[in-house]
Amino acid sequence: MSSRIRRSESGQGMVEYALILVLVSIVVIVILLTMGNQIQNVFSNVVAALGA
Repeated sequence: MSSRIRRSESGQGMVEYALILVLVSIVVIVILLTMGNQIQNVFSNVVAALGA
């Protein structure tokens, strides 16, 4: 019985890690969508400054 409990806890831990990864991915995507133009402008300014 204890081996069955250990396996289910291990599976539960993997599901929790997967959910955390999904939530972090969603947050990163939302941030990139909302701030994408600003980030692009920063990189463009850096490239222009290095090229000059």
